[in-house]
Amino acid sequence: MTRAITILTENFSDWETALINSTGRAYYGFDTRFATPEGTPVTSSGGMIVTPQLAIEDIPLDELDLLIICGGTIWQTDQAPDITALVRAAYEKNTIVAGICDGTRVLAQSGVLDNLRHTSNSAENLSKLNYGGAAYYQDVPYAVADKRVVTAPGTAPVSFMAKILCTLGISDENLKAYLAMHAAEHACP
Repeated sequence: MTRAITILTENFSDWETALINSTGRAYYGFDTRFATPEGTPVTSSGGMIVTPQLAIEDIPLDELDLLIICGGTIWQTDQAPDITALVRAAYEKNTIVAGICDGTRVLAQSGVLDNLRHTSNSAENLSKLNYGGAAYYQDVPYAVADKRVVTAPGTAPVSFMAKILCTLGISDENLKAYLAMHAAEHACP
């Protein structure tokens, strides 16, 4: 069973990690859990209140296959929790690390993106940080995976889900059907 933890913060972008957690849990039997600073409830940008299973400080890296950092406005402020050491340690343990929207900023700050292809909301979003991966930035509207690290702009929750599942070695008919269902929305009438 894949063990996944998604990091949420106050005002997190609730649509960004919903598909990977729902699909992983419902279709592939993931153990999905959520962590917040000090384990306190948080409210999403859409007003959804989430009570997490654990505190970020208590994430057991030895029992983890996938660490997801959900985006949200906090990652561009001084109120953001400093999880750079956690992200770096997870990456060094060969855990899949995934960041979407401003969650990619945490990956950049931890040094994980210094030598990997990656994306974000924009190159400018990451260039404001002191990170060494600017030459590897991909200006694309979909998720990018490289060496067990998955990144995506906040507008790409479907490809984010797909890249994570493929990085986990999951690419079956269920995933193809699910992607076709979501892609149908973008077909011309």
